[in-house]
Amino acid sequence: MSRKKEHNRPRPAGPGPTGHRAAHRRLFAPGAVAALTALALAGCSGSSSSSSSSSSSASSPASTASPSGATKQATSTPTNQPGSGNQLQDAYQKVIADVLPSVVQITTGESLGSGIVYDDKGDIVTNAHVVGTATAFTVTLANTTKSLDATLVASYPDSDLAVIKLSSPPSGLKPAVFGDSSKVELGQITLAMGSPLGLSSSVTQGIVSATGRTVTEPRGVGSPGATIGNMVQTSAAINPGNSGGALVNLDSRVIGINTLAATEPQTNGVSAPGIGFAIPASTITSITDQLIKQGKVTNSGRAALGITARTSFNQQFQPAGAVIVAVGTDGAAAAAGLQPGDVITKIDDTPVDSLNALTTALASLTPGSKVTVTYTRDGKSQTAEVTLGTLATGS
Repeated sequence: MSRKKEHNRPRPAGPGPTGHRAAHRRLFAPGAVAALTALALAGCSGSSSSSSSSSSSASSPASTASPSGATKQATSTPTNQPGSGNQLQDAYQKVIADVLPSVVQITTGESLGSGIVYDDKGDIVTNAHVVGTATAFTVTLANTTKSLDATLVASYPDSDLAVIKLSSPPSGLKPAVFGDSSKVELGQITLAMGSPLGLSSSVTQGIVSATGRTVTEPRGVGSPGATIGNMVQTSAAINPGNSGGALVNLDSRVIGINTLAATEPQTNGVSAPGIGFAIPASTITSITDQLIKQGKVTNSGRAALGITARTSFNQQFQPAGAVIVAVGTDGAAAAAGLQPGDVITKIDDTPVDSLNALTTALASLTPGSKVTVTYTRDGKSQTAEVTLGTLATGS
C-alpha cells in the first residue's frame, strides 16, 4: 500500500516515485510480486485468481486474552455467509460494529497510518513502515476525536510488523479477535478497515482474491524492502492510510493487516484497482506476541539457508545467480556442504538469478523444509539437498 509522508506512498515501476505524497501506504510494481506456491501468480498486473470457493465464510478461531494480555486463538463455530440483500447488509453492519472499535488511527508528525488494538493493556499492532523510525505516536480510537499518546514497543521490519503501546490505556479498550489464516478461502467476503486519506473509521468491501502470495515491498524510510510470504490478496480497496488496518471476514475475525496495494507501471504509480495484500493473521500473532513479551523476534518462522550472499553477474553484466559470501557455522548451507564462492541458481524448480530472487524463493518456504539447491562451483553445475533452518534475528 503508500506517504505526505503519510504511510503507503504510491511507487511506480519507473525510475523514481511520482504523484502525491499522501497517506501512509506502501505500493509496489507488478514485477515485485512472486508467487512461489501452488497458486501461481502470472504477474501482479493480472486479474484476481479465477478460482472460487463456496459461499460459506471462513471457519476462523476466536481469540482470548492471556494473562499477559497477548491475543491467543480459540476455536469458533463457522457461520454461513448470508445470501440475500438484507441479510448481507445486516452481516456487514454487525462486523463493523464488532471490529471497527478495535481499529485506530496512528499519527507520527506528518505521517499517517492505521493500527489494530491487540490486547486490553494498550498494545497496538501495525505495519513497521507505518512506525518508520519514530518512537512516539498519537493514536485516535474509532468514533472519537480524542488523541492518546503511545510509544514504540518494538519493530520487526523483516515481516513489516511493529507494536506500539498506549501510555494511558482507557477503560473499555476492545482488542480485536484474530482468525485462523489456514482457513481463509478464495471468494470469502472481506472488509478492509482503517484511515484511508485520513478518513478514520472507513470501511471498504471485497473478497479474498488469492492466498499464499509472496510479495516484495519497495524500499523506503524505515523499511528495508521486506519480502513477505503467504499474504492474502483482496479486492477490497486499500488506499493511502489503510496500512496497519484490519482485513476482516464475516465472522468478525481479523484475517490480515492491510499492507500493500499494487500499482500499474504504465500509469506512473497509480493504484491498480482491486489488488491489495494483507499480512496473514498467523504471522501477525506470532510476531506480535514475541515483540510484546521479549521486545524482539527470536523465532521469525521464516526459512533460511544460513548464508550471506549477493547478486552474481555474468560476463555480460547480467544477474546470473546469488553468490555465497559467507556460510554460517552449523547452518543449513554448512550442513549441506555449500561453500563461499558457490553461485546458487535454483531452489527446487524456482530459478534464482539474484539475491532478491533467492530471498523471494525462501520467503515462500518454511523452516525444516527440504529443498534441492542447484549451484555452480568452479564452472560446474551441482546440486545439494538442504534442510532449511530458521532466519536468525536479534531485532
